[in-house]
Amino acid sequence: MAGLSDIEWTDATWNPVSGCRVLSAGCTNCYAMRMAARLQAMEHPSYEGTTRKSGNRHVWTGKTHLLEHTLSIPLTWKKPRLVFVNSMSDLFQDSVPFEYVERVWRTMEEASLHTFQILTKQPERMAEFLQQRKKRALKNVWLGTSVEDERVVHRIADLKRCTAAVRFISFEPLIGPVGDVNLSKIHWAIVGGESGPNSRPLDIEWVDQIFDQCRTHDVRFFFKQWGGVNKKRTGRTFKGRTWDDMPQVHVHA
Repeated sequence: MAGLSDIEWTDATWNPVSGCRVLSAGCTNCYAMRMAARLQAMEHPSYEGTTRKSGNRHVWTGKTHLLEHTLSIPLTWKKPRLVFVNSMSDLFQDSVPFEYVERVWRTMEEASLHTFQILTKQPERMAEFLQQRKKRALKNVWLGTSVEDERVVHRIADLKRCTAAVRFISFEPLIGPVGDVNLSKIHWAIVGGESGPNSRPLDIEWVDQIFDQCRTHDVRFFFKQWGGVNKKRTGRTFKGRTWDDMPQVHVHA
């Protein structure tokens, strides 16, 4: 699956991997998990066996597919795009071998017209990959991690071990306070509440805390949504305005 996206902080998505696993509390109501279940029910071959029924919902099984046929897709896009890599999965989950990640990296290097945004819940594995790779960071690749509450703030330290043109944190879905986090060496923060069925509420104090840290460390601040069952109704206004700050996109020479 690849194409234009309605996610506020990107232009398009590209999924060279399908399938994932539940890793922490932020995964509970994952939109990708629900979408994968629908695609599996439609007998889409890329999502075969990726979810299973658990009570009244579907959850990841941990099965992944390496979608080799998608690797060249970004090379077909002729206009520059911000590209969210693996909106339906996690490139650095344990089941994806580094040899395959390297093939994804080669595509991003060749498709230098675009800027790629990689978001993982396993930044320690991303740091390991980059250490083994021993090559210069790509100017058109941004590396990020998800931090949903204070129980997983350790991911930030692992992200800082990654050499990147841009390091970013997605505090989404923000389901609890993250505490007094140190955002030094971080370039961008995305903050948002959970949306959809059974969504958990977002406390404005949690957002304020992150906003203040962004100001302290000169981090670009992007407020995505308050969330809830109807995210359009709750909107995305914070402190009386919208916040769409982003790092400067690398321009291909």
